[in-house]
Amino acid sequence: MKMDTSAEPRGIFLVIDNKSFYATVECTMRGLDPLTTPLVVMSDAKNTGGGLVLASSPMAKKLYHISNVNRKRDLPLDNHLIVVPPRMNTYIEKNLAVNNIYREFVADEDLLPYSIDESILDITHSWKLFGDDPLSVVKKIQKTVKDRLKLVTTVGIGENPLQAKIALDIYAKHDPRFIGEITYDTVKEKIWTIPEITDVWGINQKTAKNLARLGINTMNDLAHADPFILKEKMGVIGTQLYATAWGIDRTDLAEEVLPKDKSIGNSQVLPRDYYNAREIEIVIREIGAQVASRLRAHKKQAGGVYLSISYSLSAPTEETGFAHSLKLADSTVNPDIINEQLVYLFYTYWDGESPVRRISVAATRLANRYGEQLDLFNPPKHDMVKVENTIDKIRQRFGKTAIVRASSLEKGGTFIERSKLVGGHAGGQSLE
Repeated sequence: MKMDTSAEPRGIFLVIDNKSFYATVECTMRGLDPLTTPLVVMSDAKNTGGGLVLASSPMAKKLYHISNVNRKRDLPLDNHLIVVPPRMNTYIEKNLAVNNIYREFVADEDLLPYSIDESILDITHSWKLFGDDPLSVVKKIQKTVKDRLKLVTTVGIGENPLQAKIALDIYAKHDPRFIGEITYDTVKEKIWTIPEITDVWGINQKTAKNLARLGINTMNDLAHADPFILKEKMGVIGTQLYATAWGIDRTDLAEEVLPKDKSIGNSQVLPRDYYNAREIEIVIREIGAQVASRLRAHKKQAGGVYLSISYSLSAPTEETGFAHSLKLADSTVNPDIINEQLVYLFYTYWDGESPVRRISVAATRLANRYGEQLDLFNPPKHDMVKVENTIDKIRQRFGKTAIVRASSLEKGGTFIERSKLVGGHAGGQSLE
């Protein structure tokens, strides 16, 4: 079946990536060339159980085949390899600076910061102000970022954000200009020929296995599959995948996106294997209190809770952990009520032996906050919520550790240490 794309909306979209962002920032701030310096940004060992590679420079990848799944033990013993700790605050500042440069080329509604190192730009209406053609504007953006911030950018260009993203991921990194391009006219040559279907944004290993069951193993197979069977077997995802194979995307960056807000949660990778039930409970309660605080900040309350426990790889069982949810009798923001149910889930489903390495907590069944439900047979719990509101205000003014629950001082508690982190890693200090 041939897809008619003649009526699809077309523009000029860019997906711009700051190449090896963390590593490049560290190189440039040391006066080093990010393209020729072997450097690795390594997370704190006590936070990740041995240290995890967060980013590596292009030369580190080339010389030592380092990737973001490597740990400290995987690094070669080579004095030429520079290993530095993360400085998340610095990376956030650089990200803001980069996006401010992008704002010189597009209006705010045509810019979407996608992640800390990627942004989507719609230059459809503005490129003529800055160059003779879109490609020259892209090069001007790259040069501006390089001249001002010493950062190297790779750019995907497409007639919609999907095409631009695939062009970035598949082609830009192999182009000497660090630029990749896809249009509807080149979908057949640029998308259908991608060797590995999982290289395409939005298709993971699980999705690939589901497609393989339908006899679809390549993007060419996907483009020529029956879209009605895809929808029947895989639902709306099947339709989206079929559209991806044809390079179709109707995203409007200027259109306000309403968050689904189905849940509010936090998760944490523990600094070591936790065997002791009391230590695990302490961390669950810490995360539960953080989730309750976020509920209050968003003026929401929860009608349910969710707990996910992941076991360590050293666990003496084939089980990888468990995940269960529970509906609350009444919606609440009270951390004591939320934690009571989380702890109940933990003791109900934990086997009592397997070491825990990751804990995830979420508040579900969200509703706008209207207050606590009164109970004729028990005293009202409003006072506890008022106390928590006061704690929130004190922490906002004086810092997260201005008030700490006594249990966080016990062995196993992680709240104090985690409060020093940004995005799960050290905020860092500026170079002297």
